[in-house]
Amino acid sequence: MKKQLFLIFSLLLVILIISACSSNDSADTSENGEEAESETEAAEGEPKSGGILDVGLSSNPNTLDPIKYTGAYESQIIRSIGNTLIVYNKDLSDFEPALATEWEASEDMMSYTFTLRDDVYFHPGEYQDGREMNAEDVKYSLERSVNESALNRLSGVESVEVTGEHEVTLHLTAPNSSLLAMLTDAGNIIVPKEEVEGWGDQFGSHLVGTGPFQLKDWQTDQQVEVVRHEQYWGETPYLDGVTFKIISDPNMMANAVRSGDIDIATDIKGQNRAVIEQDENLELLSKPGLSLTYLDLNNQSGPTADPKVREAMYKATNVEEIVQGVNQWGGGSVSYAPIPKESWGYSEELETLKPEYNPDEAKEIFAETEYADGFSIELYVLETRVPYATIFQNQMKENLNIDVEIKVTEWGTLSDTHAKGNAPIYIGGWSWYPDPYFFLNQTFHSNQIGSLGNGRGYSNPEVDALLDQALTETVDQEERTELYQQAIEIVMGDYSRIELDNLDQTAAITSSVQGFEVSADGSINIVNPNGTNVWLAE
Repeated sequence: MKKQLFLIFSLLLVILIISACSSNDSADTSENGEEAESETEAAEGEPKSGGILDVGLSSNPNTLDPIKYTGAYESQIIRSIGNTLIVYNKDLSDFEPALATEWEASEDMMSYTFTLRDDVYFHPGEYQDGREMNAEDVKYSLERSVNESALNRLSGVESVEVTGEHEVTLHLTAPNSSLLAMLTDAGNIIVPKEEVEGWGDQFGSHLVGTGPFQLKDWQTDQQVEVVRHEQYWGETPYLDGVTFKIISDPNMMANAVRSGDIDIATDIKGQNRAVIEQDENLELLSKPGLSLTYLDLNNQSGPTADPKVREAMYKATNVEEIVQGVNQWGGGSVSYAPIPKESWGYSEELETLKPEYNPDEAKEIFAETEYADGFSIELYVLETRVPYATIFQNQMKENLNIDVEIKVTEWGTLSDTHAKGNAPIYIGGWSWYPDPYFFLNQTFHSNQIGSLGNGRGYSNPEVDALLDQALTETVDQEERTELYQQAIEIVMGDYSRIELDNLDQTAAITSSVQGFEVSADGSINIVNPNGTNVWLAE
């Protein structure tokens, strides 16, 4: 097996070298040392105003209506046009004010009260001339999200009450400490009722908000242009505007930033990471994101219903080899726990819970089960995750004589099969807010059995109790962290799934881009109340 992997990696390395050389040959060689020096001086200077920032997006937006959007690429544009009540700080460890200046949960956690800014104005639109935002707008927008959101982006809210000229109170159906995280979603920006009702179904093509930029032009399948909002309540944007260019092919995305057609290329993966790193005019930004890949083992039927079988399989899985094989150009690291490294609930102490790769111990444990001679089992996977499956398949055969049949299916079939508990093994991915609730409750609580998150059928009453306590009994982050880490310790000891990797969020930027950082949640922040204000040095 190792010989086969070595040959595969060697072949890919040759392809990388050829590709990199070809890319270097096509690079613009007209720049001289003097020009490069002047660029450096500009980059190190004070922020300056002006210029249009060109950003590459990998998918075409379908709608910019905050309650109808379903893709992350749509949210990137929405965030530049609208504002939420609160935002995450840069490292996603806590919340900062945006349209709300302060907030407080009631003692019983059944309501949250927000004090609003009194200097916020909407962009001028077709049905209002850029009037001041008020508490009624907040009530309207959030209740619209509660009742109509395509992806239920504000669940658990019963009603929104205007409790003062600049104050609103959100009443909940049950205590919910994860509410604040949901309020940071682009689906919960504040919009004017006149524009929504005036445009009707066309509002998604004419979004009006309170953000740093306002929609100027949208050329379907090509680009979306936004320009500076002169009455923006926050720090004045340095940029005159931003153009989001649609570039679906990953190689074309990399070439576009290398040629200067765009200033920021998003979602840089695979060998394009190496190509960008070798270009002295570009910088590759990469950090662990809120994205996990894992291998679910059916906890309720088949051989993997036996905890001993699951333990043996985990200890027979060389996770490090899988991660290195799949992410040979970087962009992923070993996952030690069922929450990502950038979640505020993560701690390096959790890394001791990951079972060490030990095929000899795995064989001993396996020998204690009725499946000691091995068995055959199906592994359901998307085509994009076949590399994970192939290496795992080889490891299981070599270490435990388990024959893994890889079943490649499209997303609809895959998600339905797994959610119904009909997938013996399944490789999936999970990405959400940094709050551990969205990773742990959604994938380990027994009330999620029958859903995609817990299609393997994991159930442990002690874990349920800890997760419920962290959600309903406290909003204190330290207290919640302690509860979640207790739950993780139990979960890891149950071997209900095998943690694989924690994927990076990446972007490539030109030397002229200043003040831009990659966010672990994948959001593209150009101007943000958390202190971000991107500018161009040239």
